[in-house]
Amino acid sequence: MAANVNPMQVAAERFDNALDRAEFRRAAHCAGVELYRAHIVRHAFEPHTHEAFGLGAIETGTERFRYRGADHLAPRDSLVMMNPDELHTGRAETEGGWRYRMIYVERAALERVAGDSGWWFADAVRDRAVTARRVGMLLDELWRTTEPLAFDSLLQLLLDEFRAHARIGRAAKAEAAPRFAPVIDYLRAHLARRITLDELAAVAGLSPFHFLRSFKAQHHATPQKMLMALRLYEAKRLLAGGTPPAQVAAATGLVDQAHLTRAFLRRYGVTPARYRQQVRG
Repeated sequence: MAANVNPMQVAAERFDNALDRAEFRRAAHCAGVELYRAHIVRHAFEPHTHEAFGLGAIETGTERFRYRGADHLAPRDSLVMMNPDELHTGRAETEGGWRYRMIYVERAALERVAGDSGWWFADAVRDRAVTARRVGMLLDELWRTTEPLAFDSLLQLLLDEFRAHARIGRAAKAEAAPRFAPVIDYLRAHLARRITLDELAAVAGLSPFHFLRSFKAQHHATPQKMLMALRLYEAKRLLAGGTPPAQVAAATGLVDQAHLTRAFLRRYGVTPARYRQQVRG
């Protein structure tokens, strides 16, 4: 990570509560990996996706989030493990909010670092205090390091901490295979368009409302919610690459820059401009 990249403080006016903070960081040399740290008191994250494994630890407080059709509580010193392309929410369960650190690792990056494929996590939360504290320390070191070699070494150690909690191999791949992968690929390829239910049903080979019911049962969200999550993830990718927010809004099918700002903030806790500033230094 470049030595001239400093942490950015998140302005209080982005949230309803002045204590809410959220920051992102990327290492320029390590594609497909993003670091995140936050203290959230009042903000409630709308359904969103990272299209990456979300791995982290709760430092203080308790988070409540909805994931794969169920509510989960993640208390202090617990591990959080989310699979790619899974919509999820997030809000504080405790009065003082919750403080946590995460790393988002795209599948290709994880397989490159871990040396094997087929990772999948059956449990979103595990109460493993000792491991969670080690994970928190590793994530803190990853955030602070300025040396690419140190970053890569720490990343390897971090994934080793999660290896014992993952299902790895053929059985995990079968479970992870999404039934509506072609539909999600279609959504991803047409983010800037107005897409109809009939279009998506045709891709799936089902009647429109049969498709709608089946998709919601599989992904615990409507196709529209999935589309918005994909749009905002792509917006995040474009912003990290340096695209101005107004162009990002147009490229991802959002009404305008104001719409992008509201939607981005609700899902990621920072404005598009500040996110772009944080990850690009």
